[in-house]
Amino acid sequence: MKRSFLQTILQIFPVETAHNIRLTLLGCAGKLPAGKWLINRTLAPHDIKLDREVFGKHFDNPIGVAAGYDTNGDHLDELAAAGFGFVEIGSVLPHPQPGTPRPRLRRDDDTASYIDNSGYPCKGLEHILQNVRQRTKHTQDLVIGCNIGKCTSTHPDDVIKEYLRVFRNMYQYVDFFVINIACNTSAKPFVPTSRDQILALIEPLFEFRRGQLDYRPILLKISPDLTWQQIDDIVSILIETPLDGIEAVAGSCSMLTTERGAISGAALTERAIEIVHYISQRTEGNYPIIGSGGMMTPDDIQRMLNAGASLVALNSGLREYGLKLLRSTAKHLTQPQPTAETQIPIDSTTETKE
Repeated sequence: MKRSFLQTILQIFPVETAHNIRLTLLGCAGKLPAGKWLINRTLAPHDIKLDREVFGKHFDNPIGVAAGYDTNGDHLDELAAAGFGFVEIGSVLPHPQPGTPRPRLRRDDDTASYIDNSGYPCKGLEHILQNVRQRTKHTQDLVIGCNIGKCTSTHPDDVIKEYLRVFRNMYQYVDFFVINIACNTSAKPFVPTSRDQILALIEPLFEFRRGQLDYRPILLKISPDLTWQQIDDIVSILIETPLDGIEAVAGSCSMLTTERGAISGAALTERAIEIVHYISQRTEGNYPIIGSGGMMTPDDIQRMLNAGASLVALNSGLREYGLKLLRSTAKHLTQPQPTAETQIPIDSTTETKE
C-alpha cells in the first residue's frame, strides 16, 4: 500500500511529532466551514454495506481506531466524520500522567514496526470526561470504547480501586470497556496473568454493572507474550464469568531484546492473527473478539476478520498510511474473496494445544 504525499512528508519527523502534526491537521480541518463534511467525503467509505451487530451494538463497519491513537478523545468528531465504525479512547487513567521523557516512540524502518516506551501519557479522567459527556451530531451514532489502564506510580494495592474509579465515572458516557491487562510500555509494566489476579480486577466491575440500568460490555485486552496455557486460562474466564469478549493483542515486550517498551506494527501481524484464530477456535466463535496489533494493510485486516475477529482496531497502520487506510480497507472488504479457507500461520508449539 502506497503512502500519500502527506504521509511521506511526515516520515521525516520523529514518530510522536508526526502523529501530533497529523492530529492537529485533522482537528484544523474539522474546524473549517464544512470541514467535517469534507473529511467525510474524502475519507469515509460510501455506498457499501459493512454494518454489523457486535455485543448487542450496531457498528457501521468493523474497522475502528485502537487505544493510543486519540488517547484523550480530543478528535472524536473528526474520526467519526472519517467513517470509522468505532473509536477506542485511552488508555484512560484516573490522574494525568506525562509519560516517559521524549523521545519515547521510534519507528523501525526495516520492519515498519514501532517501539513504544511512552509510559502511557494521558491528560487524565477529568479531561476525557469533558470530551465524552456531550456528544455532538457527529458522534451521537459513533460507538465509543474506553480502554482503562494503570498509572505508572500506582501502588499494586490500589490498582483495582483505580480501574473501578475510571469504570464508574465513564460508564454512562461510552458504549463498551476494554480492561487493559497488558500495560507494558512503562518502567513498571502491569501484566497480570494469573486467574486470581485477573478476577480480582474485573469482578468489582461486574458488581457495579449489575446495579446499572444500561449494560456496557466489558472486554480484556491481552498481551501477545502470554503462553498458550495463560491464554487458555483467559478463555476459561471469558466462558465462566460475565466477561463479554477479548481484544487481542497489545504490543509485545518479548520481541525486543535490547530495548525497554513494547513493539507494535508489522512485526506483530502474524502473532496477533494467530492468537485471534486460536481464541476463536477455542470459543467456537461464540464470543466477540477485537483484533488489534500489526494491522497495517487491507489484506492484514481481511485476514484478521477471517481468523475470527468481529472487529478490527487500527493504530500503527494509521500512523504508517494515514486515514485513507479505512477507505482502502472498506473497498477491499467488499470485493469478492477467494473461497479457500484463510490459512493461519500456527507455531509448531500449537500442535500440543488441547
